[in-house]
Amino acid sequence: MSARVLVVDDQQIVRDLVAEVMRQAGYAVDTAPSGEEALRALDREMYDLVLLDINLPGVSGMDVLGAARALQMDAEFIMLTGFGSVESAVEAMRLGAYDYLNKPVDVDELALTAERALRERETRRELARLRAESGSGIRQRLVGRTPAMHRLWELLERVAPTRATVLVTGETGTGKELVARAIHELSDRARRPFIAVNCSALPETLLESELFGHVKGAFTGALNSRRGLVEEAAGGTLFLDEIASISFPTQVKLLRVLQERKIQRVGGGPEVSVDFRLVAAANVDLGGEVEAGRFREDLYYRLNVFPVQVPALRERAADIPLLVQHFRQRFARENGVEPPQVSPETLARMQAYEWPGNVRELENWVERALILHAGSRTLAFDPPRPPSAPSGEHGLLGRARAERWGLERLEREYILSVLEEVHGHQGRATEILGVDRRTLQRKLARYREGDGVA
Repeated sequence: MSARVLVVDDQQIVRDLVAEVMRQAGYAVDTAPSGEEALRALDREMYDLVLLDINLPGVSGMDVLGAARALQMDAEFIMLTGFGSVESAVEAMRLGAYDYLNKPVDVDELALTAERALRERETRRELARLRAESGSGIRQRLVGRTPAMHRLWELLERVAPTRATVLVTGETGTGKELVARAIHELSDRARRPFIAVNCSALPETLLESELFGHVKGAFTGALNSRRGLVEEAAGGTLFLDEIASISFPTQVKLLRVLQERKIQRVGGGPEVSVDFRLVAAANVDLGGEVEAGRFREDLYYRLNVFPVQVPALRERAADIPLLVQHFRQRFARENGVEPPQVSPETLARMQAYEWPGNVRELENWVERALILHAGSRTLAFDPPRPPSAPSGEHGLLGRARAERWGLERLEREYILSVLEEVHGHQGRATEILGVDRRTLQRKLARYREGDGVA
């Protein structure tokens, strides 16, 4: 298929000339006479190359570039500039444009620059495809084959080769850091550092120093100058998780770093240029935080260049058997046990469960189950009861009556449930059960010898 090109210029003679050069080069061409029309076209169609005049009336070329990066992450942008606007063109390149051309346009230079831009775009896409198909990295950890996961992978493969800032959103436990690592590993920054920072885990007084570094004597205890994590991520990717938790002063400094690509360490000193790719994550609606006055609107738009929504596990329940298999084999290998089987009936119950903690909850359940039921031939799944739910018919005795357990089965299930409640701590379990440690260990050894009692 021929590349698809959009030509944006308010001067018809320029627009027609550029469009004709592109058509003669074999490209499919659309045109737009204004920034407003350009944005509508970019929202409607996918383009490989955009030739964009900087000095458009109303919505300027720079405005179009800023908005279009979220709509056309796979496209290359070549800016067209008249005399006196070269500085703006250079700024546009810093924001992600491939190159700029002076007016009046030289048709040979235009054709050659367009060819180079499209070749670079195709090279990036091919590298991303090769990394994604290698099977040795992130593909084995970000598990899923449902349509929701296919859509997610399409977005990641599209945005990873670009320079765009990415905002990853989704519920707690959905795997936002894995998504950030996928973006890094699929990009040409994969051999450089991936620095992950949980913003909510650091006190505000420490977060600024951790991100931007500090000079000697900047505060009590600053005995030496130190590079920050932004500098540590040079050439690579900085992942800021729980970004909604950072304070307004730190938001201001982060915004300036994203605009200038320079940092100044806490306590002063010279500015340091940095080249890094930012991926941020939030489990709250940042747009809502902006409306509530808790997050800066200008920083939000800087972060939300390319939004990626990670689906909740309940939205891709068909992936649960794959995830169970993945975690079952991994934890069995790590703990040196034979991985128990999971029956179709058990998988059906697991797929019917809501999993409010998402993939993280599923992962934790599989790990606990393998440890507590080591030696069993199969794993059983009982949906966790909400903390406020009453006991009785919905608890252990209720299941025992409904399924007509024998006393040995009831004892076994009660012992295992107590162990799970105390996270495997046998000392605390013996206190609750009223038995000594040797008796408990003897019973557990018997459970491990087979599949327990019927």
